[in-house]
Amino acid sequence: MIAINNVNQLYGGTQILWDLNLDIEAGSCTCIMGRNGVGKTTLLKCLMGLLPISSGEILLDGKPLHTQSAENRAPGGIGYVPQGRDIFPMLTVEENLRIGLPVRKSRTGDSTGEIPEKIFELFPVLKEMLHRRGGDLSGGQQQQLAIGRALVLEPKVLILDEPNEGIQPNIVKQIGDVILKLNEEEGLTVILVEQKLGFARRVGKEFRLMEKGRVVASDKMANLNDELIRQYLAV
Repeated sequence: MIAINNVNQLYGGTQILWDLNLDIEAGSCTCIMGRNGVGKTTLLKCLMGLLPISSGEILLDGKPLHTQSAENRAPGGIGYVPQGRDIFPMLTVEENLRIGLPVRKSRTGDSTGEIPEKIFELFPVLKEMLHRRGGDLSGGQQQQLAIGRALVLEPKVLILDEPNEGIQPNIVKQIGDVILKLNEEEGLTVILVEQKLGFARRVGKEFRLMEKGRVVASDKMANLNDELIRQYLAV
């Protein structure tokens, strides 16, 4: 599905990613984990074309992704929920969701121009608040909106960068339920950067541990043991 081969990335003269290699299989739910500053968010931004890579390659289904402009990556089938959500606060919930409809049409040929009902089934609060401005929603509701906006595209890969940061526990559980449903029932490939170990273990099938801009450990989530946690995750 996604292959990242020998990727290097420099930011402001400082190298962040060092010969990074990472494979994501179709239908997997992979948690990318590590301490602050190891390059997790940088990696996701490189995947989305928001940061250029210095060398190496990123492939999606065997085709070069790193040569595509950022605006062409969503039509290629990638939905992205950035850290901090980045919804449009002055637009309504409906307007935020509708932003993805042209991409959905180009991907699926759906010309109805309607927000998929599935979004409201996953996040009922969005239907209740359809005409409220995004900036008036709580942090948890904004996160649901950000995920819903990404799902409007009907992506084949969903990338989430710390979706539970600053979110109340009941919505954290709901987001976990949605990720599990999408991955296990619909086969959606999920890449998740997550700091909360309990959440990562609940939803993740695989883990990739990063240290100093490299992936240093990869395995099934069931094999994330105390030694690895102490070495790469403990503060």
